Amino acid sequence: MGTYMIPRNTKGEGRILFIFSTKALIYTVVGGVIGLPCFWIGKMFNTIINPGIFVMAFLALIGFLIGTIKVPNSEKFKVTRTVGGENIDDIIVRYIKFKRKKNKIYISKEEVK
Repeated sequence: MGTYMIPRNTKGEGRILFIFSTKALIYTVVGGVIGLPCFWIGKMFNTIINPGIFVMAFLALIGFLIGTIKVPNSEKFKVTRTVGGENIDDIIVRYIKFKRKKNKIYISKEEVK
């Protein structure tokens, strides 16, 4: 008898704490670090509940969503038709690169604005 590879789902093996992929964890930490000054400002007021915690948690949640969610495929809207199925962070990076080039796209040596 020979040996055979048994197909298995390896999608969840690269995840930390079941919900965090490595990329999502990095974006969550970055969002939390961006919200950290709000936490420090809220701590200076000596209130019972620090409102900066909520701001920091909200920004960490935004970071998690950017690192995790994909744009849905839909034919109803032009935006979802063109970028459907892609990660949000990839779209943001492409937009930043596009703005750095001052909204120029070069197609066959012609400039289109």
